[in-house]
Amino acid sequence: MNDDTFLGVIDATPLVSIDLILENSAGQVLLGLRNNRPAQGSWFVPGGRIRKNETLAQAMARISETELGTTFDIADAALIGAYDHIYDDNYLGREGINTHYVVLGHRVLLPEGFEVKRDDQHSELRFWDKSDLMASEDVHANTKAYFR
Repeated sequence: MNDDTFLGVIDATPLVSIDLILENSAGQVLLGLRNNRPAQGSWFVPGGRIRKNETLAQAMARISETELGTTFDIADAALIGAYDHIYDDNYLGREGINTHYVVLGHRVLLPEGFEVKRDDQHSELRFWDKSDLMASEDVHANTKAYFR
């Protein structure tokens, strides 16, 4: 789908996505510093859009492999809820088109010694204590909503 067609979809409908709330054995959560719009420049949990005709299990496997270099099975994730993420901008930064995601937040407990591989969507990945991420102005409000 070309950019103009996809922007028309973004302008007319919400997108459905999965966010991964990845917790290590110390109770810290993995966040990435986003390179892309929307939420560019903010610390955010990994995640991505669900594609048409892609099952939730397929989307979970693709998103986790793409963003973290490891495939997570949806059976190992706990659905924590559905969330609205509404942004003033869009992935291309075109004026007048906002983005609305309906996000399915999934919590995954990571095994001891788990290591992630950074993708090109994030300039940095690191684990945060929940109290620190809640206090930080650099962590996006939509990420903080998972811990309220």
